[in-house]
Amino acid sequence: MIKASAGFRSLSSFHPLPRPPSWTRTTMRSLTVDSLNPAVRNVQYAVRGELAIKAEEYRVMLKERGQDSGLPFDRIISSNIGNPQQKGLDQPPITFNRQVAALMEWPQLAQLAPDAFPKDVIARAKELYDEIGSIGAYSHSQGVPIIRQNVAKFIQERDGHPSSPDNIFLTGGASAGVSLLISMLISEPKKSGVLIPIPQYPLYTATLAQFSGVAIPYHLDEVHDWSTSIDEIKAALKKAKEDGIDPKALVIINPGNPTGALLREETQKEVASLCAEHGLVLLADEVYQSNLHRAAEFPFTSFKKVVCDMGSPVPLVSFHSISKGVTGECGRRGGYFECYNISEDVRAMMYKMVSVGLCPPLQGQIGVDCLVRPPKEGDESYALWKEETTRIHKVLAQRTKLMADRLNNLPGVSCVDSPGALYLYPKITLSDKATAAARAAGKEPDAFYALALLDATGICVVPGSGFGQKEGEYHYRLTCLCPGVDEYVGKLEKFHCEFSAKYQ
Repeated sequence: MIKASAGFRSLSSFHPLPRPPSWTRTTMRSLTVDSLNPAVRNVQYAVRGELAIKAEEYRVMLKERGQDSGLPFDRIISSNIGNPQQKGLDQPPITFNRQVAALMEWPQLAQLAPDAFPKDVIARAKELYDEIGSIGAYSHSQGVPIIRQNVAKFIQERDGHPSSPDNIFLTGGASAGVSLLISMLISEPKKSGVLIPIPQYPLYTATLAQFSGVAIPYHLDEVHDWSTSIDEIKAALKKAKEDGIDPKALVIINPGNPTGALLREETQKEVASLCAEHGLVLLADEVYQSNLHRAAEFPFTSFKKVVCDMGSPVPLVSFHSISKGVTGECGRRGGYFECYNISEDVRAMMYKMVSVGLCPPLQGQIGVDCLVRPPKEGDESYALWKEETTRIHKVLAQRTKLMADRLNNLPGVSCVDSPGALYLYPKITLSDKATAAARAAGKEPDAFYALALLDATGICVVPGSGFGQKEGEYHYRLTCLCPGVDEYVGKLEKFHCEFSAKYQ
């Protein structure tokens, strides 16, 4: 037997060579777009689509190269989205809201700068802090209880009907609530449908695509200032059922986005009755309820009030947000929805789903409290709050009127003078030559127009094809938030005339 010497180790002392990793012996499946959930591939969101992406590329070029960018404009005008405090739009935040937020973020500020904050701000922050504690901690999944109580009080004072905090869900913006409700309503993919207005806010078609629901379009009446037609909704319902689609809900956006139209109370009653008759959940998107440019002529009435006044059994979910109105706090992601005529077991399912996300952002919830509980007359902050909110309302109304008048004076353009929301939605007539050029470029004609507008002026709008429109009609949506409105509209006018001449 051979013995191992001091300089020689036996074979048993050697470790076996490691086997090569499995990925060297098999082909690793790569992550590609085709391997993703097909529902995700079907999602489209025009507001942040091709034009917004190209506008951001131009913004970077201008920042990096300045006058050497080679572009025929010196700044991007973001007219594609209702984002009031965005750089370049610069709507100032409401002082009261930001002061409360600051003290909730760092409570010691009240001692470090005792003269910097009005007494009512300090009292509000203390009340919220006593309930919430640090905003770095999770809250109740449905939202901070005292804030839900305040939302319920706001709704009750607005409508004259009771509201329960148990029916209130605070959300990360209204969009989160819409997404939750649609996800729950799609009980049978490719079969469950939701009636949506055309034109519509692309959130609805995008969310339906995400959850494999079916969009059931009903067209608003542009000739009559984008009014809602009950006959049109009935026709859409009939066609959907003939196509084997199960309508589950009806979406109403009031005031409208992108149209700014407000529903008359009589129409709202007809809508509620129709939903009750056909077993539809009524989804009332009311985030622009305080953006009223001619409130005496076009007042806002909530669907909650209408349904309660009627004694209707229709299931209703109403949405609101801090992103619009005069607060414009889009980035804080705050909103809520209220359930009415919704059973306790369904609300329990809603709670289960929101608890998966733990809780809405705390600063967004605090923003909701400031939205529904602004300073009252006699409070130290009231005078400034009143001045700031009045100024914003006035400026938005003036811009909307001026823009609508000047757009209507352009050849081939017609524009409803929007009584609400933050947008105009002009209709543009495009020549056969322009339409052919668009098709040759692989673009929808209004997208072709909007891309040319961006390339020439730096103004970013959203083509009507992203909102839905009748065959052969073309629109675009632009906000009324842009300062320097004379220069802004002047660029729109100059471009339109040059584009029309080029493709006449």
